[in-house]
Amino acid sequence: MSFNEENMLNKEGGAKKISGATLWRVIKMMFSFYPVMMPVVVGCILFNAVVSAVPSVFMQKVIAVVEESWHAGDWQAVSGVIFSFVVLLAAFYGLSLVAGVAYTQIMAVITQGTLKKLREKMFDRMQSLPIRYFDTHNHGDIMSHYTNDIDALRQMISQSFPNMLFSAVIVSVIFAIMLYFCLWLALIVVMGTILMLVLTKKIGGGSARYFFRQQAALGKVEGFAEEMMHGQKVIKVFCHEQAAQADFDALNEVLFEQSKAANKYANMLGPLLNNIGNILYVFVALTGGVLLSLQVPNVSLSGLALSISVVVPFLNMAKQFTGNINQVSHQVNAVVLGLAGSARLFQLMDEEPETDDGYVTLVNVKDVEGMCQECPEETGFWAWKHPHKADGSVTYTKLEGDVRLFDVDFAYQKGKTVLHDVSLYAKPGQKVAFVGATGAGKTTITNLLNRFYDIEDGKIRYDGININKIKKADLRRSLGMILQDTNLFSGTVMENIRYGKLNATDEECIAAARLAGADDFISRLPKGYETVISGNGANLSQGQRQLLSIARAAVANPPVMIMDEATSSIDTRTEAIVQHGMDALMRGRTVFVIAHRLSTVKNSSVIMVLDHGRIIERGTHQELLDAKGQYYQLYTGAFELE
Repeated sequence: MSFNEENMLNKEGGAKKISGATLWRVIKMMFSFYPVMMPVVVGCILFNAVVSAVPSVFMQKVIAVVEESWHAGDWQAVSGVIFSFVVLLAAFYGLSLVAGVAYTQIMAVITQGTLKKLREKMFDRMQSLPIRYFDTHNHGDIMSHYTNDIDALRQMISQSFPNMLFSAVIVSVIFAIMLYFCLWLALIVVMGTILMLVLTKKIGGGSARYFFRQQAALGKVEGFAEEMMHGQKVIKVFCHEQAAQADFDALNEVLFEQSKAANKYANMLGPLLNNIGNILYVFVALTGGVLLSLQVPNVSLSGLALSISVVVPFLNMAKQFTGNINQVSHQVNAVVLGLAGSARLFQLMDEEPETDDGYVTLVNVKDVEGMCQECPEETGFWAWKHPHKADGSVTYTKLEGDVRLFDVDFAYQKGKTVLHDVSLYAKPGQKVAFVGATGAGKTTITNLLNRFYDIEDGKIRYDGININKIKKADLRRSLGMILQDTNLFSGTVMENIRYGKLNATDEECIAAARLAGADDFISRLPKGYETVISGNGANLSQGQRQLLSIARAAVANPPVMIMDEATSSIDTRTEAIVQHGMDALMRGRTVFVIAHRLSTVKNSSVIMVLDHGRIIERGTHQELLDAKGQYYQLYTGAFELE
């Protein structure tokens, strides 16, 4: 396997541009989350910035007073004026201290609160995304949104935004004061500022491009690491350590190159701007001295004559002016990184959610004189509530588990059809088995029943209702699934069983475990049903995990069960225990079974043999053996499934 920059920078990482729209969206989001606190913070920062620019004005006033007293020779007359200036400046600094403490404390709340709300919005959107999104995106890269991208945004919100606003206000106020004092010296500062802005735009733009690529590459590295941790046993069994290391090194090299390029640009900016500021300070000092010696008339908004009281404060202002522009440059790194992370976060939040145009819902009913009557309490009986738009009437269809497919075509990608003209039916209580080689389309059919994907052509009817009319949540509530790969969640055994029905009582969960044959091993656990499971049940055997998944499906008590290779990865003895639990669960239900072990499907009502997305044979076990077709070859070993 080889990796290059193009592999790493997929459509998500390379094409997306960081723009002002991303910055504006972040700001709007913060104001929408905190409509009162944000204006308070902005007000405190503005006040602090203005106070930071005020000393230059005070300095000019004090020097002017000293000049007057020098000519008049009367120091006593001006000492009171100077003292009042000092007291006023101290008062400003005191208020600035209060404002500074206030905005830093409020900003801590805003930063963490914004990230909290954003994570909630991201997770909420992620829950609404279709299965297709998770099938086509690396899970580690998705996780990177919640870690690296969020952290980059935190840095930008908590530090860069306040510092940049603070510096921008100081620069604006000082520039206005410069124009007020002396236009000649202000022009010198403007020329230096233009050079600084050109460099900032050129170098900052280069770093922005590479910072976005860095975030994308970082997501790839984390995704690969997550995949390798998950498959560590496979890596060791096949002695793939060196190859895995080489692949990781290639990914890490791409991350290194992108990070190096991004930081090279960003780190170059600070020293350049700092030295331009120093040179500018010298030019202002020289120009001021020349203007004073030549007694050039001053041009200003104040009408003040050019004197020491103007030039000396101007030098301080020039230093402060360029210093704050340099301060902004130091934030470019964090801002660009934050915008790169924000752009990736917004990509996730802007993903189209799973559409659901269904209007038929699943409701609790009770039998009243042979009719279904809807009721709020649980009765153990369900019906499809079908409002008819034509006449406004509502009908109820008893939930029985009658599933029929008519001429179904489907493709995961346009032009690559997976299922061709598939028609089948499963009456309530029937067990329908799908067999065939890997890739024949067995699991795809079950994905369509759950509407994880929608068909391209044909129809699927559930109890006579087109499943496109049924709300997806209600449709999936009526279907139980037991998969080959069992997913257990961190929590107790009881909580994992209750996952199938969140309002189930402990007694219902225990009854479901007994039905599935899981109660025996659960009782032998250290704390029984209160034993904590972690790491996807790593302390349990594959068979025990599968029994828990069966119990979880049993407590949901759905009329239709889908079992996808549920026993393929467990030993024969454990399979017998699991099969017993599955048989108990399947009793009285419509069941779809996918299995490579043909011994598990012999008692099916009908067996469908699929090949390249088509049903080529169907019938009972004996009928298919008598036909001596492909099923006969599969069963007798003349033809291998794989």
